[in-house]
Amino acid sequence: MSFQKLVMAVFFLQPIAFGSWLPRIPEIQARLELGPADLALALLGMPIGILSTLPVAGRLVSRVGGKTTVIAGFFVFSVIVCLPAFSRTPLQLFIALALLGVAMSTLELGLNVEADRAEKDTGSIIMNRCHGFWSLGIMVGSLLGSGMVAAAVPAQWAIMAVAFVVLPFAIVASRRLPPDREAGSEPPHMPFKLPSSALLGICAFVFGITMTEGAVADWSAVYLKDVFWTDGMMTGIGYTVFAMMVAAGRFSGDQLKHRFGAIAVARGCGVAALIGILIVVFAWHSLVTLAGFALVGVGVSVGFPLAVTAAASLRDRPAAANVAILSFMALSGFLVGPPLIGFIAQMSGLRVGLAVLLVPLSISLVFTRMLKARF
Repeated sequence: MSFQKLVMAVFFLQPIAFGSWLPRIPEIQARLELGPADLALALLGMPIGILSTLPVAGRLVSRVGGKTTVIAGFFVFSVIVCLPAFSRTPLQLFIALALLGVAMSTLELGLNVEADRAEKDTGSIIMNRCHGFWSLGIMVGSLLGSGMVAAAVPAQWAIMAVAFVVLPFAIVASRRLPPDREAGSEPPHMPFKLPSSALLGICAFVFGITMTEGAVADWSAVYLKDVFWTDGMMTGIGYTVFAMMVAAGRFSGDQLKHRFGAIAVARGCGVAALIGILIVVFAWHSLVTLAGFALVGVGVSVGFPLAVTAAASLRDRPAAANVAILSFMALSGFLVGPPLIGFIAQMSGLRVGLAVLLVPLSISLVFTRMLKARF
């Protein structure tokens, strides 16, 4: 198997176990007797874990290499992804999610390093497809998790089964990656420089996109269960549909960009995301809600890849530095969304909570003009 296909395979395998956790959130919420605000506080564990890891993860990956990080990361991640389902108190859930954030962010950084190395070594652009396979993987995981909910398999054993079935395949694929050549190096220290206005505009665009992604990931199952009284497999199917459409959008994004241009594609997708949220918020039936989630998936699918290209084309500093800042802002949006929705839902209900996403999505639509490449 070629270098590119191996990297895509690892991207696909990495989020499957995490995807199987997402349909279980309503079950854990009910077991721990958590209200929306309490659940939001517990969900803060993951962003805290991720953001606390980012400052040191880059140097760790540079020191040991992307391949080594991926191999070791899969072992650690496969154990830690099971922990949230074993939580017996809100504090335990918070700690488990924080540990999951540490493991997941380090592993995914290693994956992106390998994707970048594959592009440089082969001259083939695969980053969008890699993230498309990641979306496909989390969709498969969500579908498996929903099926196990329908089969009444306890959350602890269901997630553990998925994690440890995937692990051998992930390790085999990871070990076949080419040897690390730059392990032991560290990025040079650079003087601090404020981001340019162009980069800040691109960050403003991507923040609303990823905030919506994070909100749908953590609240779609809860929304279907609490608002439409779904049960079994139907509870988790909302995120499955969303992830499927994100993957479809990313696999077709390069062709659409080539034909219509980045700004036109981003604006079309932005409008689709806004309409999708409106459908979700005002839906009168769970099947209508699924259509809304599907449209939101299409709407947010290509936002981050388009923003990466735009940020990398800026000439004010090295491309890697701009992409690093963009990635931090994108991740911040992904992680801020879920607790914000929870706090608002506690006061006004989940329909109002999800309606809040119309504001950041509208801001993203305004800043699509910043996606012009500047080569």
